[in-house]
Amino acid sequence: MNKSIAAACVLLSCTSAFAQTTLFDPSIEHNPQDGVIKLYGAGGPHTALRKVADVWEKQGGTKVELIAGPEDKWSADAQADADALWGTSEQSMTAFLETYETFDHEKVEPIYIRPAIIAVQKGNPKNIRSFDDLLAKGIKIVVTEGKGIYNTSGTGVWEDLAGRKGSLNDIARFRDNIVAYSLGSGASFKAFKDEKADAWITWPNWPLNNSKDMDMVSIDKDRAIWRDLNIVVSPKADPQTKDFLNFLITKKGQKIMKTEGWQR
Repeated sequence: MNKSIAAACVLLSCTSAFAQTTLFDPSIEHNPQDGVIKLYGAGGPHTALRKVADVWEKQGGTKVELIAGPEDKWSADAQADADALWGTSEQSMTAFLETYETFDHEKVEPIYIRPAIIAVQKGNPKNIRSFDDLLAKGIKIVVTEGKGIYNTSGTGVWEDLAGRKGSLNDIARFRDNIVAYSLGSGASFKAFKDEKADAWITWPNWPLNNSKDMDMVSIDKDRAIWRDLNIVVSPKADPQTKDFLNFLITKKGQKIMKTEGWQR
């Protein structure tokens, strides 16, 4: 091999493990030990996590702060003081760890899982009962997509569902019905309402927490797609962080998480 090519290969292999995202700030010192358990991640799971944290705190546990939403809103703070990060899918956690280099990919732990579902307008006026109903002409669908610039659990889910049976036609018909590709679930929820869409491919916590606006339709087992909730703890975290995360998966924790569609 040419020496210059070999050198380039070595350089690439050495640097590929380091954060290369625009959110990474090498000037920020990671020092999370402040007596408060701080967890950062995308919106969605935080509502169920908050319910568990409230019980934990009432039992005398260390205070838990959950900082959720678009990553660019909390990234700098997380680089400074995050005890742990949660990912709303494996691909989203992988993307996170390109920025938060203190955290170790090998320490990521999947803790819960949930299925993609169909959110429909309240009362289900289009009488959508299965995924195949979304392939009919005239159905207006919202999907959540990262579009290459945004880290979200919804990226690619609609294609996985539509292509589950190996039918190119299913993907084409579904694609024709998409009226919004939204960056993140919050934006998708807004588009679902603004567009008066018939369906939104999302996760159970959204219709469960917004039952005044929408109903939920399960996706057929032969098309079901599941993605997990995962956690990674900083090696510099407050020591109580692991105690809280252990509590999160106890029977009591599981019962609470199940109210928003999370399973183990």
